[in-house]
Amino acid sequence: MLRENQTTVTEFLLLGFPTIHNFKILLFFVFLLLYICNLAGNVLIIVLVSTSHKLHTPMYFFLSHLSLSDILLTTDIVPNMLYIIMAEGGVISLVGCITQYFFFAVSAGAECFLLTVMSYDRYLAICHPLRYYSIMDFKLCFQLVFWSWFFSFMATLNIVICISSFQLCNPNVIDHFFCDTNTLLEHSCSDRFILDIVIFVIGIPVVVFPFVFIILTYVCIFLTILKISSSTGRQKSFSICSSHLSVVCSYYGTLIAKYMVPSKGQSLTVMKITSLLYTVITPLFNPIIYTLRNKEIQAALWKCISIRLQT
Repeated sequence: MLRENQTTVTEFLLLGFPTIHNFKILLFFVFLLLYICNLAGNVLIIVLVSTSHKLHTPMYFFLSHLSLSDILLTTDIVPNMLYIIMAEGGVISLVGCITQYFFFAVSAGAECFLLTVMSYDRYLAICHPLRYYSIMDFKLCFQLVFWSWFFSFMATLNIVICISSFQLCNPNVIDHFFCDTNTLLEHSCSDRFILDIVIFVIGIPVVVFPFVFIILTYVCIFLTILKISSSTGRQKSFSICSSHLSVVCSYYGTLIAKYMVPSKGQSLTVMKITSLLYTVITPLFNPIIYTLRNKEIQAALWKCISIRLQT
């Protein structure tokens, strides 16, 4: 049933961070710096993987797409957030709000699938090293990446179609810095029961199943590592998957904090902080972890720098 005496909205006012306007210049430059570092780090990974023959392996192929999803996520959120911070609020159309949510959800869903694919890659490399290259060939790599993006796109499209069919009513003020599922549904004048069911059903294969799969693969990986007799062999095997495991922990840690913990009782400040961790901080972990802890990435970087200096 529709709420009475409500006007259908065509645009929203995003408040951003209304309680800390006195520090808006500081916030602007901090988030701008983080965004630039995020873009530079993830673009660097994509360029290195594309140009260095030593990085033409399944793991780095998946890593480049993980960087692409991080670029898409932060670029969808941060530039508009920077404008909202300086303008002390910003207007976004309903179409723009839904579009922002669409690209945000596609990139987030793709990251869940890509992290799952990377865990399967690490599982094959450690548990079945002799069969690794015969199984993880280019055709399978391409298919895994394609279906990761495709399933994320289709899952998000179904949610967006349901949201677009809803009537959204006043007040048209959103006390947040971007359009999320909860912020849109709070303004619904329609019965949201069906949409809640759709989100729940889609969330299981997009978030829950990949997370369970990653846990199972790492259980197998750790059991295999424990069976290795030499400490050097165990250390080398663990180093193969340590970077990916670090990214998984940071990504799903913020994901659970943002969407799995009940929002009732949480202040808006806490919800915004978890959103910042998810949309700004966590995507920066990917290039930091893989550049600081990966010798092959470092070698490719120094080789690229030396070639540039010689020319």
